Amino acid sequence: MAFSAAVSSSPRILPPTAFASETTAKSKICSLPSLCPSLSLLHGQPRFRLSSVSQLGKRISPTIHVAASVTDISVSKSMDEDHLPKGDMWSVHKFGGTCVGTSQRIKNVADIIINEDSESKLVVVSAMSKVTDMMYDLIFKAQSRDDSYVSALDAVLEKHSLTAHDLLDGDELASFLSCLHNDVNNLKAMLHAIYIAGHATESFTDFVVGHGELWSAQMLSSVIRKNGIDCNWMDTREVLIVNPTGSNQVDPDFLESERRLEKWFSQNPSKTIIATGFIASTPQNIPTTLKRDGSDFSAAIMGSLFKARQVTIWTDVNGVYSADPRKVSEAVILRTLSYQEAWEMSYFGANVLHPRTIIPVMRHNIPIVIRNIFNLSDPGTTICHPLVTEDEDDQTLDSPVKGFATIDNLALVNVEGTGMAGVPGTASAIFGAVKDVGANVIMISQASSEHSVCFAVPEKEVNAVAEALRSRFRQALDAGRLSQVAVIRNCSILAAVGQKMASTPGVSATLFNALAKANINIRAIAQGCSEYNITVVVKREDCIKALRAVHSRFYLSRTTIAMGIIGPGLIGGTLLDQLRDQAAVLKEEFNIDLRVMGITGSRIMLLSEVGIDLSQWRELLKEKGEVANLEKLTQHVHGNHFIPNTVLVDCTADSHVASYYHDWLRKGIHVITPNKKANSGPLDQYLKLRALQRKSYTHYFYEATVGAGLPIVSTLRGLLETGDKILRIEGIFSGTLSYIFNSFIGSRSFSEVVAEAKEAGYTEPDPRDDLSGMDVARKVIILARDSGLKLELSDIPVQSLVPEPLKASASAEEFMRQLPLFDHDWAKERKEAEEAGEVLRYVGVVDAVNQKGNVQLRRYKKEHPFAQLSGSDNIIAFTTKRYEKQPLIVRGPGAGAQVTAGGIFSDILRLASYLGAPS
Repeated sequence: MAFSAAVSSSPRILPPTAFASETTAKSKICSLPSLCPSLSLLHGQPRFRLSSVSQLGKRISPTIHVAASVTDISVSKSMDEDHLPKGDMWSVHKFGGTCVGTSQRIKNVADIIINEDSESKLVVVSAMSKVTDMMYDLIFKAQSRDDSYVSALDAVLEKHSLTAHDLLDGDELASFLSCLHNDVNNLKAMLHAIYIAGHATESFTDFVVGHGELWSAQMLSSVIRKNGIDCNWMDTREVLIVNPTGSNQVDPDFLESERRLEKWFSQNPSKTIIATGFIASTPQNIPTTLKRDGSDFSAAIMGSLFKARQVTIWTDVNGVYSADPRKVSEAVILRTLSYQEAWEMSYFGANVLHPRTIIPVMRHNIPIVIRNIFNLSDPGTTICHPLVTEDEDDQTLDSPVKGFATIDNLALVNVEGTGMAGVPGTASAIFGAVKDVGANVIMISQASSEHSVCFAVPEKEVNAVAEALRSRFRQALDAGRLSQVAVIRNCSILAAVGQKMASTPGVSATLFNALAKANINIRAIAQGCSEYNITVVVKREDCIKALRAVHSRFYLSRTTIAMGIIGPGLIGGTLLDQLRDQAAVLKEEFNIDLRVMGITGSRIMLLSEVGIDLSQWRELLKEKGEVANLEKLTQHVHGNHFIPNTVLVDCTADSHVASYYHDWLRKGIHVITPNKKANSGPLDQYLKLRALQRKSYTHYFYEATVGAGLPIVSTLRGLLETGDKILRIEGIFSGTLSYIFNSFIGSRSFSEVVAEAKEAGYTEPDPRDDLSGMDVARKVIILARDSGLKLELSDIPVQSLVPEPLKASASAEEFMRQLPLFDHDWAKERKEAEEAGEVLRYVGVVDAVNQKGNVQLRRYKKEHPFAQLSGSDNIIAFTTKRYEKQPLIVRGPGAGAQVTAGGIFSDILRLASYLGAPS
């Protein structure tokens, strides 16, 4: 095969002034074409012509022209061309940017490839972590005429050069570095042209950003060859041909791609191929990209072209969860998903593949396996056609709902009126108007009467949508044929997905019953005739509660637990109400029988032999209560031998009650509590308690001690159990103080805000209990000890917000009367912060590196995440070895009886899961 191509006479891209007339020459782009692909596409060397016209008063507009021609002068018949074998002998693997983010991780990937037992392997790699963003940033800076694009490109060069030096040596290193520098020099010329023009075309941008994949593929293939494995690497722009379509997507041309793959393989036969992800070419050989999730798409297309046995997507999670584990701590890994289930879950925001990634492999029934590169022992999630020969017993045991997903920040638009019924084209006109403003319709629901059409759009787009509809239907609205175009804001979508839902009666009823028991109001419903998906719209503030309710309904195991509730005050009473609403659901659908056998306050208690009727527990406590006796309650709840599991839920803040925990655990009684006193008390007692809990078969859950309903303790535990190392935990731990400082803005006085918080029930009866900072200090000491620090509460410096003269006030009322005297001092501190572009926040810090902690009022820049809070939200940032550059952040409501009780309820359900549910 001889190539005839027009190329520049040197490997660099000439400046625009050099192209007054077209210059061509025949030469090689690089002495090592197999290693320098960036200017070499299939069918010969491409011609890049930067055309520019520079006239006085006119803009310089360089455009990129990629052209190539091939002339089959003579196909060397004497050379044996290898035919491409296809089928189960091939396995395809895809490694994302995180997987090849460092030299060590590239070595790990090489080890996986070398040890994988397939006869032949094709590996698709992304650019190194953050490199694609860096390349896009180069384009942005150049077209913004920002000179820093030069230094930014140098940073890209340095990143890959250092990585190559870590990985390679000898000729492999020299060859790679030669081509790397050649590529960077070409990019500098291209970016300079963009800089002059102030504009970059899409084709130009795609060409530039695709270099990251070229470099990572070359380095990985060199590492594998270094280990003695025959390995070639593929610039997929020579093979993958795609046709651009609308909506920022492309469609693969399988026939042309297959033809080019056969030709490529005949010239580069190998049993191990490293291919670039994300990039491809148009039928005109113009470089392009596969857009969103492009590397996954590349792997799926390659799997289809090779008719591979399977496609494995390597990532940093164990697979696909039944729900977002950040919202539902009981979420489990789904071992299998059908293609349809994966489609549905990914559409509704689950961390699954993009739907288009699945299309190529479905053509040949090729399974996709999602695995964790950091946990090779986990088998991951397999996405495939459901097995026809599945065991009937397994089908009976499996939940008909595979997973749940949510989308937040939506608004409902409801167009209704009697004039819509039976009028053809109304729906077309509605969605045509929506299309004209570029809004994305997430869900559609229409009554069979045709009286109304309801649909969900992103909340940021709803104003434009509503205005467009009112304008489009102005005449119909004025005439009364349409009654209204209504907008309902602050909505979230909850979707239940499962292929077996179609053959399982009652799934919808179960879902709606679970939501009803959790007091969730459904605003809209949608279900396709395939029945793979049931979608409901709920209030945004109800979304997590709804998600947990339906997930618990379908996933928790059967077990019976005898419960004793200590402290039926605000928190305990709210918990009992939540248990009341959910008890029937748990019992009827999952045979989880949560029997509250006793309730005790400080003065009276109520005991029952069979379980208290929670629909009237307040009345029963008053009418049939007896003198409170904690030891008697313990004996009563634990003494029911026909109930094998016992849990005591301490909803008090009493250190005396906390002193019983050790004895309860020793007796085999599980303990759940929001009471901070045990874990923040004397260190020796805390260590003794945790040691007993670890040795026994009992569980001690205290999620609500730190973040109310937020998964803070479980997040910390998960990080530690998976081998991560805590460096620093910093957060706004008090919902009360978060509310106060979020509200302490403008001209409002500090005393006014504190009074408002007290009136709203955010503070303790005496606000000094909150303003003293001791509650935050206890949360800090709990997290510090769980992180492995052996600190006493007295070791934590605490900045009290209570003015010194008011600490001795005789009562809370006296304190509130005197507090306005100090408003001037607070106003001055707020003004100083505002002048510096900062806000005041009361934070707690666990400094694990220096083995210390502190609680203080600090100032943060307005763009800091801590400055973005609203209401009583908490926010906690975990800085660890894994999350060192970008902390792991947990944020959400941190105060209020509902969320705190919800956190306790979550611990109860977690206990039920541990006692009998499959993990």
